[in-house]
This record gives sequence, structure tokens and C-alpha cells, in this order.
Amino acid sequence: MTPPEFAEAADLTQAPTGPPPDVATLGQLRASGWQPTTVAAEIRRNAAARIAAGQPLVRGVLGFEDTVLPQLENAVLAGHDIILLGERGQAKTRLIRSLVGLLDEWLPIVAHSEINDDPFAPVSRYAKDLVAEQGDDTPISWVPRGDRYGEKLATPDTSIADLIGEVDPIRVAEGRYLSDELTIHYGLVPRLNRGIFAVNELPDLAERIQVGLLNVLEERDVQIRGHRVRLPLDIMLVATANPEDYTNRGRIITPLKDRFGAQIRTHYPPDAATELAIAKSESRVPDDIVAGGGVTRVEVPDFMAEVVAELSQLARQSPHLNQRSGVSVRLTIANYETLTANATRRALRAGETEVVPRVSDLQSLVASTQGKVEIETLEEGREELLMSQLVSAAVLVVFRRRVVLDDPQAVVAAFSEDTVVHAGDDLPSSAYAETLTRMPVLSGPVLALAGSEDPAVVASALEFVLEGLHLTKRLNKEAAGARATYRGRG
Repeated sequence: MTPPEFAEAADLTQAPTGPPPDVATLGQLRASGWQPTTVAAEIRRNAAARIAAGQPLVRGVLGFEDTVLPQLENAVLAGHDIILLGERGQAKTRLIRSLVGLLDEWLPIVAHSEINDDPFAPVSRYAKDLVAEQGDDTPISWVPRGDRYGEKLATPDTSIADLIGEVDPIRVAEGRYLSDELTIHYGLVPRLNRGIFAVNELPDLAERIQVGLLNVLEERDVQIRGHRVRLPLDIMLVATANPEDYTNRGRIITPLKDRFGAQIRTHYPPDAATELAIAKSESRVPDDIVAGGGVTRVEVPDFMAEVVAELSQLARQSPHLNQRSGVSVRLTIANYETLTANATRRALRAGETEVVPRVSDLQSLVASTQGKVEIETLEEGREELLMSQLVSAAVLVVFRRRVVLDDPQAVVAAFSEDTVVHAGDDLPSSAYAETLTRMPVLSGPVLALAGSEDPAVVASALEFVLEGLHLTKRLNKEAAGARATYRGRG
């Protein structure tokens, strides 16, 4: 076991919280009582301590508490290599990167070693020779846990040299023989010895590269241009893949597939509330904007934010969208930011000091949604119509959940043949207050939805109620861009 002074509490941040131990030679390391351990055992120890303390193994990932995270805890406690299967935007990479927090804060290595050689059991020729020559005077350096993690996005052009290594012609020119291990310039995998190596989209690696990766991880040897090098590396392998590709009939060799002890299926947020919580935590929406010497306050009402989340949830159920490609949570984040940006632009042009998104701002989501989904074959020009229908469906879901009409008939009756209500991005918030004064029957549901008498929020709530009445077929609507006119259906 690693003594407490060398086993700082694991943290999700990669930056050290303090200086490395004051140990500079192999002899001092022996005297300190430090004992080497495998990466799997190190992660298991720190994970067990976190679980025993009632702390989450991974922070900042929502919606996985009862599904993915228990499987991840089992995997690290078992010391398994892990493959995460899921569509894009399911926090797979974030999960992997968070494992860095389960490594010890500092790791001793033979100084200047390219592959993080254990001072007590070196594996590279350089470190073996140095320890044999200097013994307890061998210099030691300390590596922060952030430097013990590396990832590679698998692409068809990835080479053995990238992952494993290649003969360095400069070292050969200096007089070394090709058979000399010191001529090798190590790739990413050996350089992550005693650490975590992550491969994103693993099946995209060419089969011969998968074989090379399997050799170094399973057989512990490397063959570079006919030169065989024994490298007993200690690496935790974590990978991601799309479920469609990760099959025996797909682009993954069976022996490498068998390497993973844990296969964990990720998923999208199970409900709109979780989706919205993720969007709010990840979006870059400011609380206020300094413009023209004044400050414009930004507020997104809950009912408008819920529309953004419901849009993504409905998109994942739409038969018109390619569900194998997936509908990423990044869509929700981008739409949340776009909605606020459009409302900001409208408020700044109107000279208002409050930014509160309205239904008339939702039209801006059509463009931001189109860029993040793959639409199945449709007639030319129907993409925007499909996106608009999804937005309207999301508004309807939230309206039915949020708005209660005590007397629907009275509301509908208030819209006589000559009664017309205008809404749109060209109207200031004060115009909506005049509408409520003219039609007091709307005041109850609008103020209940708004939750305040703030003019900008009330304007947003009124537009939302009017749109909901239209979508429930109680009002007619004539729309032109972001401007609309609502009237009775008589």
C-alpha cells in the first residue's frame, strides 16, 4: 500500500494541489517507505476510499447515477479495462477524463525516462542501465497525475508509429545500431506507462493497428521494423465506440474486444429536467451584459428553458431524424445559448434593459438544430418545416404541463371576431402589458406562469400562453417570421 503522504485524496482536477514529495534519489525513495503498485490497484484504492466516504466517483455528470455510474464503480473496483458504448454527446469522453482524478497526485519515475519507468522495476533500456550504473543515487522525478493520461481519436490514418513507436533515424545517424533499443522513439502508448490510455471511436482504427495495440497491451511486446522489444507496460485501457460499429461483424477484431473486462452502455438524459440541468451547467449564458454604458440583465424563464430541453427529447423520438447518429446533449446546450442570444439581440435593438426569451425567439432554434441532427430522406426544403414542427411540439408539451386554465371557455370567448392580439420581436414589453389590460381574462394564467410582475417576464408568459392556445386549437394564428397575430376561431 502507498503511504498516506504519497496517496493524496484523488480529485477530479488534474493540477497538483501541492508540491511533489521532497525525494530526489532512489535511495531516498526506498527510505521513505513508498511501495509501487499497479495502475488498476491504485485506481481501485482511491475509488474505494471515495465510495466509502459517500462521495461520487464522477462529478459533473448528470443522469447516470442509477445506470452508468454503478457499472463504472464495479469496473474500477474489479480492475478492468473499460469500453463505453454510446451515441455522440453522451458524456463518454468526460467520464473517461474524470478517471484521472482517481490516480495518485504524484508518481515517482526514473528521471528523464520516456515511458515513466518505475524506479524499483524499470523496463526501458535507458532506465535499466541508469539504475544498474548509479544504484541508490539514481535520480528520481515526480509526474503529476494529469500527465499520466492521454487519449487518441482513432482515425483510419493512425499508424503504429503514432501509438507504439518508430526507429528514430537521427539516433541511428548518431552511431547506434538498428538492433539497439535506444534507437526507438516511443509512441503514445508506451509514454503512458503506469497511466490511463483512452481511445475514442476505437473501431475506426485499422485492423493491423488494432493488432499492434493488442500485442503491446496483452502480449507485452512490440515489433518495430522487425526489431522486437519486450515492454511489460502497466496501462489501464479505456475506449469509446458507437454500438453500431462495435460488433464481431463490424470493425473490431475479436481478441481486442475480449480485452475489455467491462462494457458499459451510456445513454442520453432520461428526462427533460435532467437535460435542462445539464444545459444550464454547460452553457455560456451570462447573467448580465454590459452594453452602451448600461447593464442588460439576462433571465430565462423556466417554461422557456423547458421548451429547449423538450425539443431535444422529442428529436430523439422523431422518425424523421437518424437515431443511429444520435441527438447530442450539445444540441440542448447550443439551443439554450442561441435562444438567449436571439433574445439579447432583440432587447438591445429595442433599447430594453432586460433579456427574457419569448416564443417569438424560438424561430432561431431552427437553424441551430439543423446543424446538429441528421435528417432522414425528405423532400427538398422540408427540413425547416420539420424543425419548426418539433419546436411547436415542444411548446405544446410544456404548455400542457405548465398552464392551467380555470375557465377555458371564457378565455376563448374573449377573442371575439374583431379581437386581435399581436406578438413578435418588434414589440416592446410594455405592449404586452397593454394587452393584459385590454383582456383581463388572460391575467390569471399569464401571471401564474410568469411568477412575477416583471414586464419582460410577463411579456414572455403572455406570448407563451397565446401560442399554447393556438397549438391546442383554441386560437387561430397568422405568422410571418418572428411576428404573429392571434385571433378567435369563429
